[in-house]
Amino acid sequence: MMQLYFLCTGNSCRSQIAEGFAKKYAPSGWIIKSAGVEQHGLNKIAVSVMSENGIDISSNTSDLIDNDYLQSSDYVITLCGDAKDKCPMTPSSVKKVHWPLNDPAQANGTNEEILNIFRSTRDDIDALVYNFINKIK
Repeated sequence: MMQLYFLCTGNSCRSQIAEGFAKKYAPSGWIIKSAGVEQHGLNKIAVSVMSENGIDISSNTSDLIDNDYLQSSDYVITLCGDAKDKCPMTPSSVKKVHWPLNDPAQANGTNEEILNIFRSTRDDIDALVYNFINKIK
């Protein structure tokens, strides 16, 4: 049984999106969670763009890193430099992967422009997660 942990700064967008796609693509029995170095709450736009892809993350919660889960994970995937820099030490058995993605919650512009940035980030994460899971399963 594989255990994955997706980490970003606030566990509001990128790591939530990654968790949603991983649960879609991973074989049954895999344990998949996400967390942040801080708790920023679940981003409503992230929920909306995931819904467009038929994935419901609306009941997810914004969680802080659980050290026990972190230490026992097979893979820890950081989705931003902040999470990579602040991720606690892990045993050598935990493989670390880093995907440096911009935070869509920091986007500026019209509502439509911001929505499109979230969609672009969602699509990038979709491809990364799909390829990653197919490589390790």
